[in-house]
Amino acid sequence: MTTTKNTAPAPVLARRAEAETCADPSATMTLLAETGPGEGGFTVYRSTFARGAVGAPAHLHTRAWELFFVLNGSLRVLVDEEVTVLDAGDFLAVPPRTPHAFAAAPGAEADVLFMFTTGMDRFDYLRLLGGVMRGESDPGAIAASAERFDNHYVDSPAWRAALAGTT
Repeated sequence: MTTTKNTAPAPVLARRAEAETCADPSATMTLLAETGPGEGGFTVYRSTFARGAVGAPAHLHTRAWELFFVLNGSLRVLVDEEVTVLDAGDFLAVPPRTPHAFAAAPGAEADVLFMFTTGMDRFDYLRLLGGVMRGESDPGAIAASAERFDNHYVDSPAWRAALAGTT
């Protein structure tokens, strides 16, 4: 008789009290759960943005979906070349190869749950980013890590205009 081993992924439980926290001058990130790059891989973290926080510049992911759920406050987002504001309870799913950016909405703070498919050591990216924002790491390390973390910065006139207050 042949027995087959269960190869289904194990459930993932993340306790807030056990989660790693990364902070930079504009946000606090709570690293909740991350699985490997295999089938069903994902990354989930929570970011709390201070009033006026700049968030992430325009970028895209070639392999990953990025999902946003606003828990509290308001988040200004770019998707392609459209800028809009997400409020508490709003959800956004950005597919691969779609330029996007985000920041706390003008005059607001934002508390956002971020999710990525597929898993790819994104926590390492967040740690690196925090180090750069705090002046502890070389900013060139971000550009050098683009392929590893599937995070590719792009130019967006619409986002630049939104940040300059001209839209």
